[in-house]
Amino acid sequence: MSNRTSPPPSRPARAWSLLGNGQRLDGGAMFGNVPRALWARWIAPDDQHRIPLACRCLLVEEEGGRRVLFETGIGAFFPPKLRDRFGVTDAEHVLLGSLAALGLTDADVDVVVLSHLHFDHAGGLLTAWSPDAEPALLFPNARFVVGREAWERALDPHPRDRASFIPELPALLEASGRLDVVDRATSDVLGPDYRFHTSSGHTPGLLLGEVASDDGPIVFAADLIPGVPWVHLPVTMGYDRYPERLIDEKAALLADLVARGGRLFFTHDPETAMGRVTEDHGRYGVGETAARVEALPL
Repeated sequence: MSNRTSPPPSRPARAWSLLGNGQRLDGGAMFGNVPRALWARWIAPDDQHRIPLACRCLLVEEEGGRRVLFETGIGAFFPPKLRDRFGVTDAEHVLLGSLAALGLTDADVDVVVLSHLHFDHAGGLLTAWSPDAEPALLFPNARFVVGREAWERALDPHPRDRASFIPELPALLEASGRLDVVDRATSDVLGPDYRFHTSSGHTPGLLLGEVASDDGPIVFAADLIPGVPWVHLPVTMGYDRYPERLIDEKAALLADLVARGGRLFFTHDPETAMGRVTEDHGRYGVGETAARVEALPL
């Protein structure tokens, strides 16, 4: 039996940002109660009032060779009609191309960490759409880590967010025999150099993975803080379940990261992959920004 996912004693060594299939969504929905006159200055909309959004993943390669991938983006599982409806860019599976640029395939990933199971964060687990085949699970050697609340939400979605889930995905994950559902701040699969922050303002049980680093921790911000404009405390999305709760959760995380010199990794920001959290008289921001992360020492 292979033990390739057993946590090694060493800390993570390097990290990369990997792009998956992008998306264009309504700017008003993405910025909630922020007036268009303001949000359009942050991210310019197209003639259909949509803004460009990345689906960016974080790849960590540890000193022992184990590879941990935080999320998989949308992927290409949608048929053409739904791909157009949800503004998904590119018909091919972009994340697989991003892995290939590093000389890797999905079979080289040992652990996939999922903040939650909305399609724009977990759809990349599936093969690209084909008229002749049902979607199948990629990443044949990976363990899949997801929080218990997020998992239960995917099994029984609320009518408000049912369209955000992939009905076939939970059964495929269970059938793999490689699913790890966690309900605490650490994971036996990942080991002690990773921890989780949790949030329920966007969706129940959102897991924000934190990676240890000598230059300050890195938190995969998922949909708590999808990009730089959302670092500002009052800014939330129309998709968020409990905006006021989300703001409180965001404030607590940002204060913690300022105190520890931490950084945020942004999955949806179209321009910025990562930045260090700053604070000035109670207003949070991001400094030392990077458009891409390439072999970043950790």
